[in-house]
Amino acid sequence: MTTTAIRQATSMDTDDFDPLVEFYGKWTMELAERYLPIPGVPASKYECWDGRLYMAPAEAAQNSYGALKLGRLLMPGAEAAGYYVYGAVNLAMGRPDRWLQPDMTILRSPETGTWVAAENCVMPIEFVSPDSRQRDLIHKPLRYAELEIPWYMTVELDNDKGYAIAVLHRLGEVSYVPVVKGLAGQRFEMTVPFEAAFDPGDLLVR
Repeated sequence: MTTTAIRQATSMDTDDFDPLVEFYGKWTMELAERYLPIPGVPASKYECWDGRLYMAPAEAAQNSYGALKLGRLLMPGAEAAGYYVYGAVNLAMGRPDRWLQPDMTILRSPETGTWVAAENCVMPIEFVSPDSRQRDLIHKPLRYAELEIPWYMTVELDNDKGYAIAVLHRLGEVSYVPVVKGLAGQRFEMTVPFEAAFDPGDLLVR
């Protein structure tokens, strides 16, 4: 048994065992099922890339509200096209040590388990916050594009300023290209991957 394995085995039998320390850089979906969520750690979103775990607090209340409203607005068109509108899911990104958790997810077929294969995803939707801008606008779309997920949507809301923007992106040769954009007070209209139309301002808390 290696020194690391001995340390892990010893730690697991004591109150000092900390999965964030013991599994740093080694997280897999199997370990996630066993040890997440971590008691006493105030995080509601757990994502992983190449074994490195990323934790984030719950979305701002305005994003939670906006996501629920957007789901209601997208559902008729999505269902008419044969798609399924989900909230946050654990999107398995082709390897056991890689998964992401979009704020909303449009799927080709229904899912009921803990893990959803990226191949089943038509469009992840991210609600961008100040703390998540780099991940949602740069890192995550690169990851989604690598697995050729055809569509990507971002939404930004600032209730205090009355600001709202929704952007639909289509996968190009290597990255996503914006194809539809709408601000608060404007009509956001999409025809692919399904039909939907709404004013992004309607996603703000009134």
